[in-house]
Amino acid sequence: MQERNITIPELILIAGTRVALGVGLGLLISDKLGRDTRKGVGWALLGMGVFTTIPLAMGLLRKPPAHLRKVA
Repeated sequence: MQERNITIPELILIAGTRVALGVGLGLLISDKLGRDTRKGVGWALLGMGVFTTIPLAMGLLRKPPAHLRKVA
């Protein structure tokens, strides 16, 4: 497994996408809100989580492994 260094802002963005995915999925399977409201918010959060995860993951995978990175 290759190690990659990530910055604090990158870590916060990744965690935020995970939260959006989880909350969106939770709203879709729960029955705490009205059906239409729950579905609208749930799908919006789920979609936001999915579509923001893709560029973050691509950026992270494009970084060189930690052992190959030059120290400035």
